[in-house]
Amino acid sequence: MDRNKYKLLTPGPLTTTETVKEEMLVDLCTWDDDYKNMTQEIRAELLRLAHAESGYTTVLMQGSGTFGVEAVLSSVVKDTDKLLIAVNGAYSKRMAEICRYHRLPYAVVETAYDAIPQADAIEEALKADPAITHISMVHSETTTGILNDIAAVGEVAKKYGKKFIVDAMSSFGGVDIDVPALGITYLISSANKCIQGVPGFSFIIAKENDLKETKGTARSLSLDVYAQWETMEKDSGKWRFTSPTHVVAAFRKALEELRAEGGIAARHERYARTNAALREGMEALGFTAYIDKDVQGPIITTFLYPETMSFDFQDMYAFLKERGYVIYPGKLTAQDTFRLGNIGEIYDEDVQKILQIFTDYMKGLK
Repeated sequence: MDRNKYKLLTPGPLTTTETVKEEMLVDLCTWDDDYKNMTQEIRAELLRLAHAESGYTTVLMQGSGTFGVEAVLSSVVKDTDKLLIAVNGAYSKRMAEICRYHRLPYAVVETAYDAIPQADAIEEALKADPAITHISMVHSETTTGILNDIAAVGEVAKKYGKKFIVDAMSSFGGVDIDVPALGITYLISSANKCIQGVPGFSFIIAKENDLKETKGTARSLSLDVYAQWETMEKDSGKWRFTSPTHVVAAFRKALEELRAEGGIAARHERYARTNAALREGMEALGFTAYIDKDVQGPIITTFLYPETMSFDFQDMYAFLKERGYVIYPGKLTAQDTFRLGNIGEIYDEDVQKILQIFTDYMKGLK
């Protein structure tokens, strides 16, 4: 039985399957071998999905995706290092905020929110500042729905011997990412995104030798990535502090269901198809997408408020919710927007229903 009163058109948390939710009905002991084996199973599967079974390791961290990003930045960037952040949205901007809180040396290459950070701009910044040791960027910037070119920036990182940190929060599991081939040193993602689990932990795929070099660097006890990894290695899947046991069980089931769907390739095809149909249908109704189609990612789309009619977001939100769907407000400050996500349990028939609801809503506007 589906207990959901509505589906989430959001980039995570998202609508999960009943079978994923059912996994959370069982209580688990964090010290028990069955639970620790579950953690190890997840760690190994994440490496397989990242094409990183050699030379890389996985660390699971309590907390949301931002906890994972803050854990990595505050654990791997030393006082003698300097981080270059490619900013083109709210989530890459948050990386700079994390650096300020931890007093980490950093610089920013800022790009317009509707454009992809250019590799040549990153290269120029590296040439201008030899102190830079790390580069970081967001892959799927859900502020706008743009999918950034991590391959091009990864080539620059490799060329100049820089460590490359990628926030793949809203892409990993829905977009194929060959972590070693792209020169990624640390990739961060979350349980409640494209793998379609529930919120509660983030995970880090790290180049093992680089992670070992960060011992003693962390500025926080609970966010110490090296210490978390060391405990998981020494005690075969034990987390340092109380872990979200129900969330871990749900995530293992979500990984099984990803495999059953046909893996990342099949899930990406579904996401890309529903995203394109949603974007085209909304544009036919008079809504303009914020970014160009050629930089649109398959996860979420940002739309501008229509200018030719009276429009109230809260009124539209309530109209949609009453009919079974919840959407996200915009995250831009300069323009009024809203966002429609299409990850999770969203299928072709949902897109048709959503477009019909919008059609009905628009009929009532002047």
